[in-house]
Amino acid sequence: MFKIQTFNKISANGLERLPKALYQVADQVEAPDAILVRSADLHKLSVNHELKAVARAGAGTNNVPVAELSKRGIVVFNAPGANANAVKELVLAGMLMSVRNLADAVAFTRGLDAADPELEHKVEDGKKKFVGTEIVGRTLGVIGLGAIGVKVANAAKGIGMRVIGFDPHMTVDGAWQLSSDVDKAGSVSEILAAADFISIHVPLNAATKHLINAQSLGAARDGAVLLNFAREGVVDEEALLAALDSGKLARYVSDFPTARLLRHPKVLSFPHLGASTLEAEENCAVMVVDQLRDYLENGNITNAVNFPSMRLSRVGAQRLCVANRNVPNMIGQLSHVLGEAKANIAQMQNASRGELAYNIVDLDQPVGPEVVESVKAIEGILAVRVI
Repeated sequence: MFKIQTFNKISANGLERLPKALYQVADQVEAPDAILVRSADLHKLSVNHELKAVARAGAGTNNVPVAELSKRGIVVFNAPGANANAVKELVLAGMLMSVRNLADAVAFTRGLDAADPELEHKVEDGKKKFVGTEIVGRTLGVIGLGAIGVKVANAAKGIGMRVIGFDPHMTVDGAWQLSSDVDKAGSVSEILAAADFISIHVPLNAATKHLINAQSLGAARDGAVLLNFAREGVVDEEALLAALDSGKLARYVSDFPTARLLRHPKVLSFPHLGASTLEAEENCAVMVVDQLRDYLENGNITNAVNFPSMRLSRVGAQRLCVANRNVPNMIGQLSHVLGEAKANIAQMQNASRGELAYNIVDLDQPVGPEVVESVKAIEGILAVRVI
């Protein structure tokens, strides 16, 4: 039986996909085989030797110590695209709120006295302060054309906006899904110079930290609206405040409130609502649970953030799943150990991703624990599983 530890409330529709005959699921589990998590910070987690996988019910994995887990051959799964529609709708809402002054208008009406005989007059007189503009015909620049960025771009195009996008690492699948009417930009600066609205959809890493900074904002169109539903660190807060105070930016719409931005009159901030819909939470849970189950039961990998994707139909009597550092002669050494043990390989697949590699080996006859220990003893082997 596999033991699964949950660190947040996971959608019941996802957990129901783990058969009770095969899985024990609880928030307190000794020596779990896998972890299911949403937002809990796992960086101080004490990792047990039995842990085989961590599944994050969402796209980002900043709350997961991916590098440390990778060193131990532990696969980290996420759910790319499962919350894309929820974030897309929030981006559209943010654009509309920013140009129609909706938050200020709501605050105004809530401040009115319901018993005031002049209520109707004050409503009509007060609305003059909240005159806005329409988004149809205006230009949206999308930085990052992954699952979310593509949906944002297509939706904006569908309501009559001009859309330009930039992503130097766009996937083939993303290109197929992106509307052919979306114009392609060659740089972030090109997006900023041309767009009335800029929506960011990139992961936070060394390359994207402070992607939006004083230099890039200097190229922005005066009075533009910046929307950040990616990660807080993608935008340099000092440069952002300067751009807001100077009027370079008309508004900043963010899903990441900070102390300095919380009450800024030109900032609309939400309490990290991007994936906070019942549908998104369910989609994320179902996706990662299915991926986790396929890995634990069959060794297949789909949507891991650290190891390569691999799927192989099972043949033979026993399956070995081997995670290793991506160094020369690993396959040769693995084959040699199995050959010495007179174990015939029915089929074998290998793939690498950066510094890591993964192997699935199906054997015609089972091997004993001493052979598994010999495989583990090969320098560079991180983890070995027998299924």
